[in-house]
Amino acid sequence: MSTEQSTNQPLWIQDRDTVISNDENVEWRYQARPDYSHTNQYLKQQSQYQHLEGSLEAIVQNLVRAFEMEASHKINPQQWVSVVADKFRMTTNNGPAYTAQDIADVGTYNLFLGDSEHYKSSAENFESSAKIFHETFPNGFLWELTEVLSGPPNVTFKWRHWGTFSGPYKEHAPTGETVEIVGVSIARVNDDLKILSLEHFFDTSSFLNKLATGCPFH
Repeated sequence: MSTEQSTNQPLWIQDRDTVISNDENVEWRYQARPDYSHTNQYLKQQSQYQHLEGSLEAIVQNLVRAFEMEASHKINPQQWVSVVADKFRMTTNNGPAYTAQDIADVGTYNLFLGDSEHYKSSAENFESSAKIFHETFPNGFLWELTEVLSGPPNVTFKWRHWGTFSGPYKEHAPTGETVEIVGVSIARVNDDLKILSLEHFFDTSSFLNKLATGCPFH
């Protein structure tokens, strides 16, 4: 797999579609490259920030988007170019530290959300959790970086995640409203700008409460 392109930037800090296109021998979860063309159009329309190409903000945003794509679609963490797979750890709100393999096995939604009134990770697997939220946000649950607070090696940044609640969430009917969550993360990176660890801080209960506002189906 090539790790650099004509831009002379490492692959993992280029745009997500470039990372996807460099997929020699990659084990894709659904036996094919992921296609973000549908969600990209909404991302272009609804993003509030247009980071200058080559800026630290653009680099960090590309890196995190590459990680999210790989965590969702590449079965083998050893093929994730965005992280140092053997050292990588991820936490949410100072909770347990998960490995890249944990993420590949269980999925980020299950590790982020745990068990609560409106969602039970213990009752879901990777595929079922992905199906739930894909149906809830058929146009994508979009992500963008809003501000970088500190640079490498401990990159602290703010972000927003949002999507239109236009599909059902479990027994709750869609409201058509925009559901948005904001948070802060710390990405510890090595000299090559690959991620060693990610710490996320955001209100997980607020996200689920917004989805549970839709009228229950009878």
